[in-house]
Amino acid sequence: LQDIIQAYKSGITLQGNSTSLGRWDFSGSFFFSISTITTIGYGNLSPNTAAGRVFCVFFALFGIPLNLVLLNSIGQLMLSGVQHCAHHLEEKFHWQKKATLLIRICALLTCLLLFLLLPPVLFSAKEGWSYEEGFYYSFITLTTIGFGDYVIGMNPDRTYPGWYKNVVSLWILFGMAWLALVIKFCINLLE
Repeated sequence: LQDIIQAYKSGITLQGNSTSLGRWDFSGSFFFSISTITTIGYGNLSPNTAAGRVFCVFFALFGIPLNLVLLNSIGQLMLSGVQHCAHHLEEKFHWQKKATLLIRICALLTCLLLFLLLPPVLFSAKEGWSYEEGFYYSFITLTTIGFGDYVIGMNPDRTYPGWYKNVVSLWILFGMAWLALVIKFCINLLE
């Protein structure tokens, strides 16, 4: 039984060796790298050799702090864009508090749509999940909880386009930056 489980983790299914799972092709490797440095760690894919594990330790040791710097930079860029738009509206329409509030609400709703409400539609189409399952996956992923009960690109009965895991990886990075801003805002409100 343990051999069967290990074989499945390596990409071999009862239907035969399925390379369509894309576990270690570019997209699969990129997705693994993103899930490692974001500390999501779904638990469905891991290095099997001692050299791979040692490399993964050093990759994570340097990758996690660099990712935090990247997420902070992306978040600050997003915040700067929102503040720039608010400042522009203040000057153009002579609004002060209204412009800032309006832009923040629009930015929150736009990002909510982009990072939590629309991705489940993609996951429903590509994974066969319900919208609720896709929403659950989106939230669990962006908060880095990463239970591993839902992971994209793992159904051996489905064919995934090459761009799919790459787009999801980028969605994870930008979505985590946005969610970090939302959490920071909530912390400020609570304090």
